[in-house]
Amino acid sequence: MKLSDEVIIPVPRQKVWEALNDPEVLRQAIPGCEEIVRKSDTEMEARVTVKLGPVKASFKGAVTLSDLDPPNGYRIQGEGKSMMGGAIGGANVRLEEAPEGTRLIYDVDAQVTGKIASLAQRFIEPTARQLSAQFFENFARLALNEPA
Repeated sequence: MKLSDEVIIPVPRQKVWEALNDPEVLRQAIPGCEEIVRKSDTEMEARVTVKLGPVKASFKGAVTLSDLDPPNGYRIQGEGKSMMGGAIGGANVRLEEAPEGTRLIYDVDAQVTGKIASLAQRFIEPTARQLSAQFFENFARLALNEPA
C-alpha cells in the first residue's frame, strides 16, 4: 500500500522539525499510540493499538530515522509485531517553507502481514488514510502548542 499527500502546518519549518523528532509529540499525535521510548537520536520503540474493521491489534515495534536532513526531512521506518501478524513500512517526509508556514509532504509505503492482513484486508487502506488524517490534525495542533 502506498499513500502520498501534503499538509500545511502554520508554524515555522524549524518548529515542525523539532516536533517531528519529539517522542512525546509523536505519542500524542499517533492515533492509538500508547508509548514511544527514545533509544537514541535515530531509534525509538513504540506500542500502538489499531482497529482495522472488526479486528483490533496491538503492535509493538521499532522505529528508525534515517536520511536525516535537518530541517528539511527524513525517512522514518517502522516494523511492528502483534499476535495476529505484523506491519512494516516507512515514509519519506519533506518539509518546505510555505507562505502559510510549513508544507509537510509525505510518501508512505506499508504492508500488513499474517492473519490480520487476511481478516482485515479491505479495511487496511481506508483505515490507513483515516489514521493519517488524524495524525496530521493532531500533529498540527501539537506543533501550535494548542491543548487537546
